[in-house]
Amino acid sequence: MLLLWALICSGVITYFCLTDSSNIPTVSFPSIDKIVHFCFHFGFTISWIVFFKKELKGKAPDDYKAYLISFIFSVFFGITIEILQSVFTISRAAEVTDILANALGALVGVFTAIAFKKQIDKI
Repeated sequence: MLLLWALICSGVITYFCLTDSSNIPTVSFPSIDKIVHFCFHFGFTISWIVFFKKELKGKAPDDYKAYLISFIFSVFFGITIEILQSVFTISRAAEVTDILANALGALVGVFTAIAFKKQIDKI
């Protein structure tokens, strides 16, 4: 079930990042695009942390490996999405600032998961 949830989160992010941006309603809010990237990768990272913590339980000396794997996965996923945007879409372009927002969202996701470790362990 946790794998399914992480895959659904990943699919939703992929869809919204690769869909034609002219179909998305515009919102006049400063830096909304970066906030969305941050939130996407925050949720992406947490969903994969929960999955990996359960999968790695008892297989690693500590479960902090799940945090590292999820962070790296999120960063590489974000870079891949940016590359795909520039290759497969006409209404979107790869931006370094999007990658930075993705990485920051992933990092905050890791620290949030660490802060809520006890609650996550109960899942």
